[in-house]
Amino acid sequence: MAETTASGYIQHHLQNLTFGQHPTNGWSFAHTAQEAQEMGFWAFHVDTLGWSVAMGLIFLFLFRMAAKKATSGQPGGLQNFVEVLVGFVDSSVKDSFHGKSAVIAPLALTIFVWVFLMNAIDLIPVDWIPQLAVLISGDSHIPFRAVPTTDPNATLAMAFSVFALIIFYSIKVKGIGGFLGELTLHPFSSKNIFVQILLVPVNFLLEFVTLIAKPISLALRLFGNMYAGELVFILIAVMFGSGLLWLSGLGVVLQWAWAVFHILIITLQAFIFMMLTIVYLSMACEDSH
Repeated sequence: MAETTASGYIQHHLQNLTFGQHPTNGWSFAHTAQEAQEMGFWAFHVDTLGWSVAMGLIFLFLFRMAAKKATSGQPGGLQNFVEVLVGFVDSSVKDSFHGKSAVIAPLALTIFVWVFLMNAIDLIPVDWIPQLAVLISGDSHIPFRAVPTTDPNATLAMAFSVFALIIFYSIKVKGIGGFLGELTLHPFSSKNIFVQILLVPVNFLLEFVTLIAKPISLALRLFGNMYAGELVFILIAVMFGSGLLWLSGLGVVLQWAWAVFHILIITLQAFIFMMLTIVYLSMACEDSH
């Protein structure tokens, strides 16, 4: 495989299927990264949105089926799996969340399973889903990325949803005055009112950076790890197109080895996203500083 061909292959696999209003073509799908860029901010990554919704529906379907077939007698394999998963998430919430909310445990379960399912798409060979998209669309140049968590738009959307809950619970528990006081009266304080007023901008800058860093770090951590994993799979796939038998054979070995190791990564990243969400919401629900 020539360098330019390999480069084009990698760029194609890292481009999302984008739909938006192009200055020349109107509302259409972008066929190149340049067209996607020209569509501006209000363009949609159709593949990210579609697979996110699909994984969410699979999650709902599996858990609904387990609930409908639940029995107090001899449980089936699906019921056993769901009960173990629910117990694991419930114990994690009890250990880390010190507030009172009936929403946190279901939210944590949803985050863990949904993020895991989206991550798990990365285990499907990198060419299968893009080739299926080509067969369905009839367009051999159409890009298609199947792993939503390799798209920063998806991870940032989830992280900012968590951020909205952080703000909501902070105001609910502490009140608007308490929330603003937390942002402006800490970490530096003084008994002298004039000194304290002078410290307000410094405190606000430090606390605001700390606050806004939570969703950004939450999103970029998941995106960075999954993007790197996807890129490794793509680079291994490039080895198959080299035309060298020994390099293709090495690619087979690396593909399986990385897939086995990646199972740990996709599970760990889902767990970290869930745990950080629980911890951040627990901090938001603390009524004392």
